[in-house]
Amino acid sequence: MNTQEALITADLARAARALAQVSLADLAEHTDIDLERLRAIEQGRILATAEESGLLHRAFAEFGVELLPVDEHAGVGYGVRQKFNPRTVTRLENWENEGGPAGEDDI
Repeated sequence: MNTQEALITADLARAARALAQVSLADLAEHTDIDLERLRAIEQGRILATAEESGLLHRAFAEFGVELLPVDEHAGVGYGVRQKFNPRTVTRLENWENEGGPAGEDDI
């Protein structure tokens, strides 16, 4: 786990998953963390381990969500935000759809 990555709290896990718009089942499948364990983490009944926090950080990054660390100097707490702004997302979607269907190469 990156030293910058904080352990995932229940609030942070719920907020990140809501922003990513993924189901708990999809997150469990993507991270290989048991569904019931993820549910317990989000409900605050148990704490995520350092390994689980690392898996969740990477999964959320792949889903387009950044987990923001605490900045004590600025007096800002942890949080979540979208990795790309809406304009960038639209541009990325357009790029993915350019060029028409893929064909076989004549190599």
